[in-house]
Amino acid sequence: MPFKAPARGSGSVSIRTMTDDTYTPIERIRAPVSDDLIAVDATTRAELASDVALVNQVAGYILTGGGKRLRPLLVLLAARACGAAALGPQVAAAVIIEFIHTATLLHDDVVDGSEQRRGRHTAHTVFGNSASVLVGDFLYSRAFQIMVRLNSVKVLEILAQATNVIAEGEVLQLMNAGDPDTTEERYLAVIYRKTAKLFEAGAQVAAVVSGAPEALESALASYGRHVGNAFQLVDDALDYQGSFAERGKNVGDDLAEGKPTLPLIHALKHTSGAENLLLREAIQQGGLDSLPRVLAAIESTGGLNYTLKLAQRETDLALAALEPIPESVHKDALKKLAMFAVARTF
Repeated sequence: MPFKAPARGSGSVSIRTMTDDTYTPIERIRAPVSDDLIAVDATTRAELASDVALVNQVAGYILTGGGKRLRPLLVLLAARACGAAALGPQVAAAVIIEFIHTATLLHDDVVDGSEQRRGRHTAHTVFGNSASVLVGDFLYSRAFQIMVRLNSVKVLEILAQATNVIAEGEVLQLMNAGDPDTTEERYLAVIYRKTAKLFEAGAQVAAVVSGAPEALESALASYGRHVGNAFQLVDDALDYQGSFAERGKNVGDDLAEGKPTLPLIHALKHTSGAENLLLREAIQQGGLDSLPRVLAAIESTGGLNYTLKLAQRETDLALAALEPIPESVHKDALKKLAMFAVARTF
């Protein structure tokens, strides 16, 4: 069954795929910053260089494992929308954001015990937990080395705060794991900290390194925050409706790890009796033994529809936040990036 994304402004979910003209394939969104993206790839390879062979192997394994690279793309588009020239300091900023993101992936997979990411074995299953954690630390520290070279105290402040908030999000998620009483508010606090905060910081840093006025900086930070929220909401919906072929992850991975994400939280709120007890036990015990019945409960209570409506609301807020940004092909690409975040199937 194909993933269904909500039509903008509608009260229900309708089929909307990336073949529709409404939503732009990611390659076309990348086109206005193609030179910057090439520079990001080259800088990434150069900055990964280490005298320690295992660092090169582990970091290279995860960074060359595919992925959408939405975060560095957002940084580049935001900077160019603020008037930055091609191949400017936004290239370094994009690499920093991608290194921080990659470090969190290395750590997350160890904490969660995940075995698959992007259709491949996770780094810790190949190299071991210790290597994954330590190379994640290397990427964090290398990101801060690059920050220092940008010679901006404000950039350091933004990203130091962001990495701290992300760490808080990891702890909050750990606290929620296996807890069927997790509320929607607690869930939203986690996705802001774990996901949206880095989108927000990336967009804000892009404005700072471009010398944009505070009004544009604030607008782009808001844009990044809402895009990040929408991205994670869709990701959590896809966990109950996507396919391994598209996502490189199995349906129900969050349930297997005892993570109460919004589709399941909504279902819990709208069930009672034996059905509610089933959902609570599924969260507490983890695993996939009850997956078919959990999927049926999420479907019957409209859990996916509710999650996607919230994702669409976040996308609409992201688009509204772009209002102060001058018109350009880069602003147009930022709009399309926000729509891609909610319409994607992987």
